[in-house]
Amino acid sequence: MTNVNTVAGQLQKVATVASHIRLYSSDCSQLSNALQAIQSNNIALDVYAGIWLTAGPTRMQADLDQFVAAAKTHGTGLIKGLSVGNEDVSNGMSEATLIAYIGQVRARLQAEGLSGIPVYTTEQDAKFSRALAAASDVVQVNIYSMFDGYFANMDASVQSVIQRANNVKNNVAGGKLVRFGESGWSSAGNTGPSPLTLANEIAFAQKFKCAAAAAGFEYFYFEAKDALWKAGAVLSEQNFGIFNAAFVPKFDFSLLNSC
Repeated sequence: MTNVNTVAGQLQKVATVASHIRLYSSDCSQLSNALQAIQSNNIALDVYAGIWLTAGPTRMQADLDQFVAAAKTHGTGLIKGLSVGNEDVSNGMSEATLIAYIGQVRARLQAEGLSGIPVYTTEQDAKFSRALAAASDVVQVNIYSMFDGYFANMDASVQSVIQRANNVKNNVAGGKLVRFGESGWSSAGNTGPSPLTLANEIAFAQKFKCAAAAAGFEYFYFEAKDALWKAGAVLSEQNFGIFNAAFVPKFDFSLLNSC
């Protein structure tokens, strides 16, 4: 299990390029470790937490228990939201089941005196319905263009994700905040016609940062470091990081400072 000092060292690196982190689960003390590391080292980050649903109700309940324990131990000042699941409808869960999980988590937080934390789910934009939006405090969507069946240029790839987010905002969200839960570009592998190279990862990051700001969208950029731990995953899934697996920057982050 990763210790708090290791987490602190990693988060200090993340804080050089970000001000928020998104966690997908609360198990194995990951939320507690992150909160303790941030507080003990005065790291300029806040946390958007997660409850993992894919492994079933027992794991979900364990995640929720650890979330509540971490929030009560470390306080809620750094916790800015809680995503119940990630792309679970896309992975076969019924919408009704997901909405019930959201309600269950919200009721538990209210019972524990933690009702000030926004509760929502995260889903691919094509699967985010008005019913999911109604059940969520925030409409958090994962949107990628690198999986598209066509490629023109990096500008068009960035504008594609912005247009899709605007479609959710205008037709699904019902006036609620729309936030990117994920967007990014892999530096290796093959998903079709989109060229997955480090140069294009840099270009997407630069252009997306500027386009999201211009369009008024909050976002989480996927992801902090390369995920070589995903044994057996395709190469593209392992190479989304802006840091490599050793937490060394893959490019000069000052390139992101201007539009």
